[in-house]
Amino acid sequence: MSMQPGRRVGVAFVGMGGAVATTAIAGIEMIKSGSNRLDGLPLAGHAVAGMVGYKDLVFGGWDLNGDDLGAAASGHGVLTKQDLENGAQVLNGMKPWPAVGSAKFCRNIDGQNRIVAKDHREAVDCIADDLKRFREQSGVDDVVVVNLASTERWPDLDDPTLNSAAAFERGLDASDEAISPAMLYAYAAIKNGIPYANFTPSVAADVPALVDLARQMNVPVAGKDGKTGQTMMKTVLAPALKSRALHVDGWFSTNILGNRDGLALNDKDSLQSKLNTKGTVLDSILGYPVEDHLVHIHYYRPRGDDKEAWDNIDVTGFLGQRMQIKINFLCKDSILAAPLVIEIARVLDLAKKRGDGGVQEQLSLFFKAPMVKNGHGPEHAFGAQERMLLDWLGVH
Repeated sequence: MSMQPGRRVGVAFVGMGGAVATTAIAGIEMIKSGSNRLDGLPLAGHAVAGMVGYKDLVFGGWDLNGDDLGAAASGHGVLTKQDLENGAQVLNGMKPWPAVGSAKFCRNIDGQNRIVAKDHREAVDCIADDLKRFREQSGVDDVVVVNLASTERWPDLDDPTLNSAAAFERGLDASDEAISPAMLYAYAAIKNGIPYANFTPSVAADVPALVDLARQMNVPVAGKDGKTGQTMMKTVLAPALKSRALHVDGWFSTNILGNRDGLALNDKDSLQSKLNTKGTVLDSILGYPVEDHLVHIHYYRPRGDDKEAWDNIDVTGFLGQRMQIKINFLCKDSILAAPLVIEIARVLDLAKKRGDGGVQEQLSLFFKAPMVKNGHGPEHAFGAQERMLLDWLGVH
C-alpha cells in the first residue's frame, strides 16, 4: 500500500445516503478499525508514492434524504447489523448535507433535505460553502468530489449553454434549464480547484463547457458511469472473442435490481441515460457493429441491491458453425462499485498532487463511457485500460 503518513483527503459524495456511498464509507471505517480486509480494492496491492492511504480518507456529502447514514444503510440492506456495530458504527452519527435536486432531471427520486436556492448561482455558492466548511472542520489537506447521485435524464447536448465555458457562465446567471444538478456540482468543484469524478450515467463534467473549464483551471476530472458488473464482463470477453476471430452475431443483456438506482431507472428518461453508456462498448472493441446488441434494465424491488445480470452471446466460428455463451452474474451492486469509487478518489487526488489537470483518461478502467482528452474514441478493452492506469501510476 502507498502512503504518505499524516496527509488526509476528504471525499465528498453527491448522493451520500445511497447504497454505494454508505458501503464505501463503511468499508473504509472498518479498515480503520481492523475489521475489514482489502479484498475488492483493485489498487491495494500497489505501492504508489504520494497516493493517500485508505485509512487517511474522510467522508462527507449531500443527499436529498436527510436520514443518518446508519439508518440509510440499514434500508439498503447491503451492510449487516454486525457491520454497523463492528467498525462501521460511525455511520450512525453521520448526516448528509442538504442537496440540490430537480424533478425535471430525475422524476423518481426526491426528498426533503434540499438546498433552498433562488437560482443556479446561489446553488453553486451553497455547494462551494459546504466544501469549504468540510475542509475546515475535518482538517483534511485536500478534497475530492464524487457523483453517486441517481441517474438524470439526458440533456440536449447541442444546447449552446453546454458547449463553451463562457456560455455556461452566462447560463448560470440566467438559471438556464439546460444545466442539471449534476453539472452544478461539477462546476462548483472545478471552479474551486477540487477534482471531480462522475460515477453515474448522468451528463456532468463531460459537457464541452466543463471539460474546457477543467482544462483551463488544471483540475482533474473523470467519468462516467461506473463499470462494475455486466459491462465489465463485456469488456473482458469481447477482446478475447475478437482475438479468436469469433464473430459476435448478437449479445442479449438483461438486468434486474431493486435498489434506489433501479427505482431511478424505472423512469424512461433516466433509463435512456443508462442505456446510452452501456450500449457503446462492444462495437468499439470488436471493430464492427453488433446489430442485435440488446440491453434491458428492470426495476424489481424484491432483489434490493442484489442485482442479477444475464447475458446470452451468439457467435459464429470456423466453417460457419454457430455457438452460444451464457453468463449469469449474481452480483451485489454496491459491493462491486464501492471499492472502485474509493480508488477513483485516490487517483484523482494523486493527479492533482502531480499537477495533472483536465480529463484523467487513465481512469477509463473504472467507467462504461470514459472521458477522453483529445476527441478520439475511448479505449474500452479491459486489459488495455488496466495497462493505461498502471503505466500512469508507475506500476510495472
